[in-house]
Amino acid sequence: MIYIVRHGQTAKNKANILQGRSDIPLNETGRMQAAEAGQRLADLGIRFGKVYSSPLIRALQTAEIIAPGVPAFTDDRLIEMDYGPYEGMDLNDPVSEVLTFFQDFVHNPAPEGMEPLPAVVKRAGEFLETIREEAASADILLSTHAIAMKGLLEYLTPGSNGGYWSKYIGNCEVYAAQVREDGTFSVPEKCFG
Repeated sequence: MIYIVRHGQTAKNKANILQGRSDIPLNETGRMQAAEAGQRLADLGIRFGKVYSSPLIRALQTAEIIAPGVPAFTDDRLIEMDYGPYEGMDLNDPVSEVLTFFQDFVHNPAPEGMEPLPAVVKRAGEFLETIREEAASADILLSTHAIAMKGLLEYLTPGSNGGYWSKYIGNCEVYAAQVREDGTFSVPEKCFG
């Protein structure tokens, strides 16, 4: 079974700043969110056999808090979307092309300089295919970011047609999917968050 978590809150999340690939640590609220998520998963009897994380510190810290003592292997395919020139933008006052994109991810392409959403899904899918076999026999935690997580969920949900792009995913929200007997992934379900 795979469990996908968005990292806990950072100062830039709290300030509503588009942080993307900026390497920002968790704030106190984020650490508490990760501890709560870890406790809820432990209460469900989940013991992670393996942990994969984005290389960014906020995702690594989240993984370490949720699964203490389990080494986290970093993978660049779990990193957040590359926002290019829009990194650091105040989301309370976004530029028009970003606002247009965020209002309808499915029908509006990413502005020039941003990583296209199909590229996010492609790298997410490539990562999931590399862990398919081990996910069939162990509980695996994936610690990532909002848009990267949506790319994973899109890949795991054939026919979603972009349904996850406009869905809000909060800090430390968790989804789970299993590898079925036929080797396919199940459609992910929200655990909590």
